[in-house]
Amino acid sequence: MARDDRLTDFVAEALAAGRARNEIEDALGAAGWSDREIADGLSAFADTPFTPPVPAPVPVVSARDFFTYALIFISLGAAAWHLVELALHLIDQMFDPAKDWRMRRINWSIAALAVFGPIYFYLARDAAARLRADPQRHRSAVRRWTEALILLLTVLALLGTLVATVYAFLEGEADLQFILKAAVAAAVAGGIFLVYRRGDG
Repeated sequence: MARDDRLTDFVAEALAAGRARNEIEDALGAAGWSDREIADGLSAFADTPFTPPVPAPVPVVSARDFFTYALIFISLGAAAWHLVELALHLIDQMFDPAKDWRMRRINWSIAALAVFGPIYFYLARDAAARLRADPQRHRSAVRRWTEALILLLTVLALLGTLVATVYAFLEGEADLQFILKAAVAAAVAGGIFLVYRRGDG
């Protein structure tokens, strides 16, 4: 949500006048500003006793970040998808080796992994190195949204796998082949979730 310049100016003047943050919150609340607007206005300034008020760092957006993190998102998605596909085809092949047509799909997944896997690991490693070298990159809005989207999709994948597993048990279709497939899907989604959950958000 964009900040209201009037609100930001008022907060700056009140802080410069030595008003406490809780006093400013009360005054704005009494005037009809919402809690979200008040918090947004106060967050524009660092919580320090320095006068005049010190502007707080704001999220940054750059075309380079968009390119990097969009490619990270796409390559991770493609690699994860084909990793699961490869494992599922191998499981099917193990239980039903007569169907040799699966080799075409297996080879396709291997080819996709050979391309998207290195792209993802290179870009992710490079982005992590840049993040350590320049703390300002922690404020990248594109990075934060990309990581949030990855977490959301992995949670949805885990929930979908759980639903399919419960349904299979209810229908009496949860054989060893199905359980192995569900375990692979859950392991890949869960692994990605744990990696990105450890991020600083």
